[in-house]
Amino acid sequence: MLRVMIVDDEAPARKRLRRLLASAEDAGRLEIVAEASNGPETLKLLEADPVDVLFLDIRMPELDGFDTLERIHPDHRPLVIFTTAYDEYAIRAFEANAIDYLLKPISEERIEEAIRRAEKVRLTPDSLSARNERLSKLLDWLDEQAVTGTPTPTSASTSLKQISIPYRDKILIVPVDRLLSAEISEGITRLYVFDEDPIDGASHVRPHIVSYTLDQLESNLDPEMFMRVHRAAIVQIGAIQEMIQWFSGRFKLVLTGGHEVIASRERSRHLKERMMI
Repeated sequence: MLRVMIVDDEAPARKRLRRLLASAEDAGRLEIVAEASNGPETLKLLEADPVDVLFLDIRMPELDGFDTLERIHPDHRPLVIFTTAYDEYAIRAFEANAIDYLLKPISEERIEEAIRRAEKVRLTPDSLSARNERLSKLLDWLDEQAVTGTPTPTSASTSLKQISIPYRDKILIVPVDRLLSAEISEGITRLYVFDEDPIDGASHVRPHIVSYTLDQLESNLDPEMFMRVHRAAIVQIGAIQEMIQWFSGRFKLVLTGGHEVIASRERSRHLKERMMI
């Protein structure tokens, strides 16, 4: 029996997928053991109780499906079936790398095919390393799309020294040396700032939503201080506290305050050169 988790930020979509899986669950072929509505909740649930199959929505706020998948420890990553409304161009990348997907709206015939594939993998298990490599190629393809048209960074002498951030009914002016990372998901850019609470003096990593794109930030931040390490992330080099070997040549970067960012495979190579590793 397959242990299954459903991940989608929309409750009606989770309900529909559960209904489509009901006959297989009644037949004892699978058990839906958990549901999650976002990436952080998914990671927390998987850490507590791993599953065999993850039906994973791609379009989710804060952490999309790809970013969530990258943060699952490679040794414990379940078989993933993406649920997506992506266009044909992106779907060809799934197919080229043998990544299973369900195109919304999902049909009963297609869900049955996905279950049979998952059962086949369970009976004749593909090596985890091979699955991770296929996933890595897909993520590399996504990263390559983001590289196209990326602006040339500005020089250190003309780069931003501080950045304005809307906060409630005011504008915060934050020195860039307190900016740990800039990350984007579903078109929303968040700046992660290392801050001290004026009341208790404790340090915190605080996310702030801004209107800038990553391309705009990359072209205005000091290239000696900041580096694009992922299609969806820029980090401050001086804020990197640890570099943990992840999967397929990637690094998980632990920044000041414990904030984590996954570097893509190609950009991990550049980061190693820059850090003289």
